[in-house]
Parts: sequence; C-alpha cells; structure tokens
Amino acid sequence: MLSNLAARDVETLIHPYTNLATFRETGPLVLERGHGVWVYDSDGRPYLEGMAGLWCTALGYSNEELVEAATEQMSRLPFTHLFSGRSHDPAIELAETLKELMPIPTSKVFFTSSGSEANDTQVKLTWYLNNALGRPRKKKIISRIRGYHGVTVATASMTGLPANHADWDLPLPGFLHTACAHHYRFAEAGETEEAFSARLADELEALILREDPDTVAAFVAEPVMGAGGAVVPPAGYFAKIQAVLNRYDVRFIADEVICGFGRLGTWFGSEALGLRPDTLSFAKGVTSGYMPLGGVTVDEPLYRAMVSQSAKLGTFGHGTTYSGHPVACAVALKTIEIFRRDRIVEGVAEKAPHFQARLSALAEHPLIGEARGIGLIGGIEIVADKRTKRQYEPKAGVAARCVAFAQGEGLIVRFLAGDRVAICPPLVIAPGEIDTLFDRLTRALDRTAAWIAAEGH
Repeated sequence: MLSNLAARDVETLIHPYTNLATFRETGPLVLERGHGVWVYDSDGRPYLEGMAGLWCTALGYSNEELVEAATEQMSRLPFTHLFSGRSHDPAIELAETLKELMPIPTSKVFFTSSGSEANDTQVKLTWYLNNALGRPRKKKIISRIRGYHGVTVATASMTGLPANHADWDLPLPGFLHTACAHHYRFAEAGETEEAFSARLADELEALILREDPDTVAAFVAEPVMGAGGAVVPPAGYFAKIQAVLNRYDVRFIADEVICGFGRLGTWFGSEALGLRPDTLSFAKGVTSGYMPLGGVTVDEPLYRAMVSQSAKLGTFGHGTTYSGHPVACAVALKTIEIFRRDRIVEGVAEKAPHFQARLSALAEHPLIGEARGIGLIGGIEIVADKRTKRQYEPKAGVAARCVAFAQGEGLIVRFLAGDRVAICPPLVIAPGEIDTLFDRLTRALDRTAAWIAAEGH
C-alpha cells in the first residue's frame, strides 16, 4: 500500500528512466533531506548516497557555503541573461576561472543549463564551424556504442544505448556509432588491452574511410563511460583513437559531464587518461549539482569562425534563457573556491586507492565478473558464469534486484544496462564511509545470490 505522498507522486509525475508500468505498483523513494554523504527518506531512514545523486553532488548535501552563495546572489540579482551583450559579474568571473582550470587551450566559455544542452551545443558548433570554413559536407558525428551524451534529439542520437533510440525514431541521419571500449565484455579471447585498443582504432578508421573523411566532422567520448556501465577505457585506447582523428581532421569532443571536477583524482578526466580534445563539455560537478549549469569550451579557431559568421549573418543565433544564470554561476564559483581551498581533487587522489581496493575485492564475489574503476567511480558486472562471462536473461532483472537489496541495506547505487551496477559517491566521502558503502553493497550482493538461488535463475 503506497503512502499518501507516494500515491500523489504516481498520479502527478513522470519519472525519467523509470519503468512507468511497474512504478505504479512500487512507487517512489521520497527523499526529504540530506547531509554530507547521507540522504533521508520521508520516514527519516538514512541512506548512504553512493551515486552522488546522479553522478554530481561532489561536495555532498547541505553544504552551507553553497546555500549562502545562492541566497546572497538571489537577494542581489536573482536573474538576468546574456543575450544581446548583457552580462553580470558571476558569469564573467566564472568564465575567467574556468579558462584557468581547463586542461586544453580555451578562448571562451559558453554556458548552458545541463550536460545534454552542452553536448547539443557541441553538435551545432561543429556544424557551424564547418559551414564557416566552407566544408558543408563535413557534418557527421561519431560516438560510441553504450556512450551517453544526453537526451535532446541530437544528443540522444549520439548516445549509444538502445533505450534512447527505440520508438523515438532515433538516431537521426548523420550520427554514427563505433565500438564500445569495454575490454572485459568485447575483447576477443586472449586479446590484450593494447591489442583491443588497436583493433578499435582500426575499426574507427575503417568507419571514417567508409563514410568519407570529408563528411566526418567530430568524434565524442567520455573519458570514463557513465550510464554505459562506468567503464574504464583499456590501456592505450585514447592515444590510438586520437591518432586516427588527427589523420582525418576529425574534431575531438570530450564529454566531461561526469568525469570533470575531480571525479578521477584530477580536475578533468582528460588529464587522468591522456585525452587531448579540441573542446570539452562540462556540467554536474561544476555546481556540485546544487544548481543546473553546464557549458562548453570554445577554442580560438572556433571563436574566430563564430565572429566571422556573426559579421556575415548579423548575430550568433544560439542560446537559451538560463545560459549563465547568475545564481548558478555564483554557486559554481563557490564550488570551485571550496575545491581549491579544501584540496578536494587531491583528496580524491588520496582516497582512491582505498576505494579501488574495496571495489576490486568484489571481483571475488561469486556473482561478479568484473569490478573496475578509477578515482572515485567504479562499475561491477553481475554474471551467471564467471568463467564464460555468461549473463543472466535481461528479463530476470538481476542488477535491478541487487540495487533494491542495496536500498534495503541503506545504500543507494544505480543499475545500468548489461547487469552493471555503478558506484559514484560524493567526493567528500570519508574512508570509514567508503567501508560502509562496500560493506552494504557486499551484503546486497549476498542477498542477490540467495534470491537467484531461490528463484532458480
């Protein structure tokens, strides 16, 4: 029997990424407050938030300095926009700060309200650039199977997950997908990580040649895949991929929406994994998830093209009402100030060995085929047979059941396609809380094994 609050939810809200049929029976988990790495439901029960909300609440919950930054900005200038040359101090200062932080040459910053909007902007700017350069055929975008880049019409086309395409009439023409860089699941028997990476680079090159390099504009990738399974790339992967992109003048877009702002123990995932993108997208951690904010970096060649197009067309015809919202920018500035003052990124690097040791130990569990991560992110894959890597039937919903058991243990984690479970706690998690997280996850796996045996899966 659903509570009154849960019943009201079911009758009024549409929940993203939710089975809306079964949800009518199960109802929501209603959260009312949070502090540090803990959130509390409407009955007052605590949960360790092992997904940092949705990969984003880097500084944890109820950070008073972030609340004060938002409150102060709300009282001074709650809203203005950046259209037609209008501006405000928080946007200017944040753009300056981000230019200093970026791991790549950055001329300007364009703000959005989300990662989806940021990646959608990347597509439009790529097309805009090639029109400015007199290359109207160079428009195709390549992403990867199981990559995740958003849910707008363009970014859902880039996303390489079946649920984002089925019955949505996607992907649009001109959006292509190359192989997923998941060694555990897709390597051939006996194939080393380096050899697997070389094969994937060869496959990407073959795709570009098949499509005609004069029609391929950009390649987009997350340093570590998020919704595709929290997948760490194999050894040598990005170096080999980037050599192919350079050979055919294909622009490289790094989707740093999850990996940016400390998640891998560096300010950006590109630094940790040796990416050299032309541009990157950011969101989520830039405000610790407290306010919606995202953006893209604009390199000097792109900026020159944007200026020349503005002269020709009379305006730069792109932007949204909340691009560079002053409250969001103020919160982002305070977030970065805290990151620097409290050595948050360095702290992730210090805590990562402990986190990764506990994660790796899960590979010994009878259900786990792979347990791998980097920094404070990781993924585990539940399998029916560890030797053959055979998976359970999708309809069994084993990973979903494991996540439900974890919730029963007072832990929030997330199940993903392919019976993967992701772990991505707030960056401020303490060593003892890391142990609590993995102790509870281990108990959830034990309960899942017992359930499988009882159900005969």
